[in-house]
Amino acid sequence: MSEHNLVIPEADWRKLLASAKGDDALLYLYLRVGGQAEQAESALHMTRSRLECAEASLRSIGLWPEKPKVLRPAEPPAYTEADLIREMKEDTGFSQLLGETQRRLGKVLSTEELKILLSIYNYLGLPAEVISILISFCMQRAKAKKLRRPPSMRTIEKEAYHWADQGIETLEEAAAYVQLEMEKQTKLRAMQRALQINDRQLVRGEEAILRRWIDWGYGPGEIALAYERTCLQIGSFKWPYIESIVESWKKQGLYTVADIQAQDKGPAKPAAKPQEQQPNQWAKDAVARMMRAQEE
Repeated sequence: MSEHNLVIPEADWRKLLASAKGDDALLYLYLRVGGQAEQAESALHMTRSRLECAEASLRSIGLWPEKPKVLRPAEPPAYTEADLIREMKEDTGFSQLLGETQRRLGKVLSTEELKILLSIYNYLGLPAEVISILISFCMQRAKAKKLRRPPSMRTIEKEAYHWADQGIETLEEAAAYVQLEMEKQTKLRAMQRALQINDRQLVRGEEAILRRWIDWGYGPGEIALAYERTCLQIGSFKWPYIESIVESWKKQGLYTVADIQAQDKGPAKPAAKPQEQQPNQWAKDAVARMMRAQEE
């Protein structure tokens, strides 16, 4: 490896701090200074399982060196019922996946739903064990959002495309992604409470804003402070105003409640205006004139 000064982009070290995993940071630094992934196991003295977990974690937070994306046809195949019957008979992996999927969702899949499952398995090429984790993740997410029904196959399909585009292809990568997302969901719920949004679910745009703040390195404590300042300044909660507060903190490099309170105290209170003193001074002048008149 060549010796040179290492500059870590702010976005990268914020993600590493948020992941709070030593192996992630160690592997990231090794790769940043020119280390080869194939030699990381011996160079870092890591076990194979530790290395794979760190790799999967870095991949899930977007810090793994990009690999060429697998090109696939623009449109998935138009599966027929004959295709379904053949796959269920000849592919043990698919038939077992089908049984587990129906058991988890608590229903028998329709023909169209079977075609979606086959498309995830064959067209996207996700292994059966990864699809199983994917389905569990979708169900956990629906439960966290207090949805009454299990996720539809269309919802599962949409998430499967996201996984495929992210290169999540192994059990380790799937487990790391799910762990990171569950941690984000916990932070999202805490931030939602900090914003006093207790009577409804976040809409998509609101969740996107909170996810961006999490990626910047902010947590519920900082967002509660931003909410308090918003209400004190304008008397109510407004998304554009609180966004401007958090963005100003980021520009100043303030990421903790302690730093914000110490270095971002807000505008100083304006000095009393001259006209606010005039009525009191006028009264004093009037009393003085009366006293002089009585002495005369």
